[in-house]
Amino acid sequence: MPIHAQPAIFAFPNARRVVEEHARALRPGRTELVPLLRSRGRALAENISADRDFPPFPRATRDGYAVRSADLATLPAALRIVGEVRAGSRLAELLGRGEAAEIMTGAPVPDGADAVVMVEHAARQGASVVVERAVAAGENIVPTGSEARAGQLLLPHGTRMGFAEIAVAAGVGKAQVNIYSSPRVGILSTGDEVVEVEAHPGPSQIRNSNSYSLSAQVEAAGAEPVRLPIAPDDPVVLKHLIEEGLGLDLLLLTGGVSMGKYDLVEPVLAEFGAEFFFTGVQIQPGRPVVFGRARRGPDVSATYFFGLPGNPVSTMVTFEIFVRPLLDALCGAPPRTLQFLQARLGAEIQTKTGLTRFLPARLSGEFERTEVELVRWQGSGDAAAMARANCFLVVPPDRERLAAGEMVSVLLR
Repeated sequence: MPIHAQPAIFAFPNARRVVEEHARALRPGRTELVPLLRSRGRALAENISADRDFPPFPRATRDGYAVRSADLATLPAALRIVGEVRAGSRLAELLGRGEAAEIMTGAPVPDGADAVVMVEHAARQGASVVVERAVAAGENIVPTGSEARAGQLLLPHGTRMGFAEIAVAAGVGKAQVNIYSSPRVGILSTGDEVVEVEAHPGPSQIRNSNSYSLSAQVEAAGAEPVRLPIAPDDPVVLKHLIEEGLGLDLLLLTGGVSMGKYDLVEPVLAEFGAEFFFTGVQIQPGRPVVFGRARRGPDVSATYFFGLPGNPVSTMVTFEIFVRPLLDALCGAPPRTLQFLQARLGAEIQTKTGLTRFLPARLSGEFERTEVELVRWQGSGDAAAMARANCFLVVPPDRERLAAGEMVSVLLR
């Protein structure tokens, strides 16, 4: 039976859910111990817990004077200064009645004190300080252990390591961390018209830009791209290269997934006993996108693959909305949900219903005054338009007109 006899073409939300379901079932494999700074963008393969209380002492949040709040029942109150507490030092003696200690932000509050008076509300007079404003117990103090208790889980395994997570790990003394190894992703461009980037293309040829854009997207997602040789429109050569790609953790193919005479990807994948979860999605650009898995042999586990349309914008869009969640899981992280922002539309859009559209657009403005407009583009082959865009404007399938000034959905790139 021809591979296109009964195509599984899904609405966008259903196709996205199919990918997410498979992603949630994946279990990452290899792990490695790396220096902390090399973990940026990678997923933790261990839990990281607090090695002590945080903060480990009651911490002053303001420059000023550590006091007993009860001593400020009558104002102004003159208190005897018994010492100074800087960050990294402590006051040895207990703060007594009628006493105060000069204190700096981040320093430990002396025993006996229960509040900090801001320096703006006090006036030093020799060995004393006159306080003009009362404070409540606990004011301007972060209590011991209020951020985390010793042993408390701070970063569960699977956490993507960004700058904040690296700070947390450093704060508990983790100079090295266990992370999941980067999955290796095969990238296979297909078509007689495709030549290498350094080649001088003929009148009907194009350079292999998709393999480079996908490599950049794969690296940004925390994986390792493996660029395979270009596959011509020859089923024997294509089968050999697909077999090589199925030996990696994920295979991305570009081109050859439509319904033309020389669109060979799906028939060749079928020779590997491929299981197709969908063979098209009701989106623009990227409608012919394919998702499935196949085995390169009877005694090996199946490898997931995506067949992405060959036009550059289609390739970029379908990677972002379909490949990323599966790649998250292969990297050891929970699949990220697809989150749309809201922005005001700068100019009216008219289109046809039936497809969810992800159109190259540009956000402008600042703070809460942002608006979005489509960039001028000539269809899904216009990579230069994507370089001018900083987002995708999402048009629902039931809308044929979006009015200027209304709030619309935006997907950041």
